[in-house]
Amino acid sequence: MSPILIQVIQFFLSLSFLIVLHELGHFIPAKLFKTRVEKFYLFFDIKFSLFKKKIGETVYGIGWLPLGGYVKIAGMIDESMDTEALKEEPKEWEFRSKPAWQRLIIMLGGVTVNFILAVIIYVGLAFAYGDEYVPAESLKDGFLVIEKPLGDKLGVQTGDKIIAVDGKKIEAFRNTLPEIVYGETMTVVRDGRTFEQDIPVDFIATLSEDRDKVRFLTYRQPFIIKEVSKGSLNEGVDFQDLDEVIKINDTEVSYVDEVKPILEANIGKEIKITVKRESGELAILNAKVSDEGTIGVALGGLTMQDYADRGYFEIRTQKYSFLESIPAGIDKGVNTLNNYIKGMKKIFNPDTGAYKEVGGFAAIGGLFPDTWNWPVFWNTTAFISIILAFMNILPIPALDGGHVAFLLYEMVTGRKPSDKFLEYAQMIGFFILIALLLWANGNDLYKWLFK
Repeated sequence: MSPILIQVIQFFLSLSFLIVLHELGHFIPAKLFKTRVEKFYLFFDIKFSLFKKKIGETVYGIGWLPLGGYVKIAGMIDESMDTEALKEEPKEWEFRSKPAWQRLIIMLGGVTVNFILAVIIYVGLAFAYGDEYVPAESLKDGFLVIEKPLGDKLGVQTGDKIIAVDGKKIEAFRNTLPEIVYGETMTVVRDGRTFEQDIPVDFIATLSEDRDKVRFLTYRQPFIIKEVSKGSLNEGVDFQDLDEVIKINDTEVSYVDEVKPILEANIGKEIKITVKRESGELAILNAKVSDEGTIGVALGGLTMQDYADRGYFEIRTQKYSFLESIPAGIDKGVNTLNNYIKGMKKIFNPDTGAYKEVGGFAAIGGLFPDTWNWPVFWNTTAFISIILAFMNILPIPALDGGHVAFLLYEMVTGRKPSDKFLEYAQMIGFFILIALLLWANGNDLYKWLFK
């Protein structure tokens, strides 16, 4: 199956699951408060439906436009813009007849379900799989900066350790880059010296210029020989599988990044290479350096666990009992939401350039792996659920947050906005949402065409 098709299937599976549960978050309290629900739809049914069936007083269906879903609650001005019923006297089963506190619970139901769902998924992942990671502090000699221009922009170099961002300790090395993206200052350890370094305000924009170089921080790797390349000028040299280069001429080396400049300084020359065999035995070999500054060998052959066993870093495995997985899942949900809020703040600051990274359906679909990987699928689904919760609670008319804002105004002042005002607000909110939708998906199209 095509990798793109796999991503598309995962995207629609996840989106459908989240939409149905979000709308259930409105549907269930509406029913509990004896409010009539006229429609319950996955996707929008403009002009026609792919499927519909009436059960009781509610029509359940699937629309053809996959931009979301909705429940149509009687006596409420919503995205359907059906205001005919509002011309009549309020009925006891209508939304507008219910006390403000009941209407507030109905409107908050969707985002509440989205956040709780994300936490439940994180709890399940913690319980089922635990957490395996490389502690950031365990990197023996710091990290490797693959892209020097990005490192220079950030103010870091090979051998550094970033131990905290905005005063928050980085536990797992894999979280270093996300924390940098959302942060403002970082704590760096260099040559035994600890100092604070400002994160450039426009660093997100710098990263977006070449997404292939985003993973510019990685583990430093020893120079482990996998095999001698065929036709290499050193094909007859006694290099063996998993030989580790520890000295070139009189210079001791530990990592590939230390070997490279030495080879480049000896182009066309013969050098002495001291290797440590897998058995622990040392051997001194004579080799030639090509005009490209290489010795004609392929590198690799070690697993992450092999690197850990050799002391380059640790691999820590955290297992959770069911009870332990609950606070772990809650903590993951809260941290994910906090980081997303930090990211949104950067988007609304033009100096960061983060607005260029706003994406639509293609960007969301790209979060899914191009192979079937259930832990990654559910982790991504939880993240999207957090996004839906946050976006829907924004105080924009036509979103749940807009309705909540008007309800809070009513509860505080004792004055209910008129139906005509709510109708106009809904129209304005709808146009705002269309503009945001066009902007986000326009960004996706621009990146696809020009990047």
